[in-house]
Amino acid sequence: MSEKFSTYKGFPLVRCGDEIYYGYMSDPYKIWIRILDAKEEDGEKFTTNVRITLVDNNEADLFKSFVKTAERECGLYEALDFADVWLRKALAEK
Repeated sequence: MSEKFSTYKGFPLVRCGDEIYYGYMSDPYKIWIRILDAKEEDGEKFTTNVRITLVDNNEADLFKSFVKTAERECGLYEALDFADVWLRKALAEK
């Protein structure tokens, strides 16, 4: 049975709590987004600070697999747009 995932700009998007994985696990790279802070307004929770990490899927050592990392004060959609640029550029260079 094939599972369906949410997508953003053509790549799968999987969220587990404050962690979001963006990209295909079978590709050479994926993005890991960690929500560091959020605020609540009118009963809705909004992301305000994230850590974005480009991860090499072929590296066995977790710490060596981190290609680059950035922390940003931004919302989730801005973080996803930033992540999308990193992912597409890394995949194009591979």
